[in-house]
Amino acid sequence: MAHGKNRRVLKDIQNQPDDRQIPIGKAGIKNLLYPIDVLDRENKLQHTIARVSLYVDLPHHFKGTHMSRFVEILNELHGKVSLRNIGATLKTMTERFECTTAHLEIRFPYFIEKSAPVSKTKSLMDYQCAFLASFDHERKPHTEDLIVEVVVPVATLCPCSKEISDRGAHSQRSWITIRVRSRELVWIEELIAIAEAEASSGLYALLKREDEKQVTEQAYERPRFAEDMARAVAQKLKQDQRIVWFQVESENLESIHNHNAYAMVTSS
Repeated sequence: MAHGKNRRVLKDIQNQPDDRQIPIGKAGIKNLLYPIDVLDRENKLQHTIARVSLYVDLPHHFKGTHMSRFVEILNELHGKVSLRNIGATLKTMTERFECTTAHLEIRFPYFIEKSAPVSKTKSLMDYQCAFLASFDHERKPHTEDLIVEVVVPVATLCPCSKEISDRGAHSQRSWITIRVRSRELVWIEELIAIAEAEASSGLYALLKREDEKQVTEQAYERPRFAEDMARAVAQKLKQDQRIVWFQVESENLESIHNHNAYAMVTSS
């Protein structure tokens, strides 16, 4: 009993007032490595490691926010992160922190088994994906804003180089980034397939000689500017009735220039 009476009360610095009259739009934790399960169209679930960032708004009169609460909320998901429970997680954040807005960013590698075009040799190809979600308690109706992002590495061959050169054409690795808001589930695999179909060629983790020949010749027959890919992918997304908003970025890591070629299309 005596021990309890002498227990030291630890000061809560975060809750102390701040007199600078400057609110903070986002305060929280960034890039926490965390194991998660993601819905997989072929295998139902895929285990991966995500970099998770959680933020809330901080009123001007509070000195700081409680970082441990973010991890506690994440732990309550037990790694079962999906598009279905992100909304509930955001609302929990606004309740626990007594704030107006909450943001959750989950960035993770996603693996798809691909077969080489000729030998059919199988290998795992990785893609960088993200769920970018936010919730504003003052916005009506009270629904979360959710963006799915995929970054797809592809190969491109320059149409101009092919046209003006007597022998060959320069090619390079490129990135197609797709972000979508949708009214129904759009699988990560679907977005990746759209991007790869509009490039000169997709990439593979493993190719035999006969595959390399096929991929090289295919790319030569399908030259693409960065602008070509951005427009073509946008056209495909525009036709999908599930998608209500999209943004496409195309970036070529130019092999003979000291710069990258870039194009972006955003839906109205």
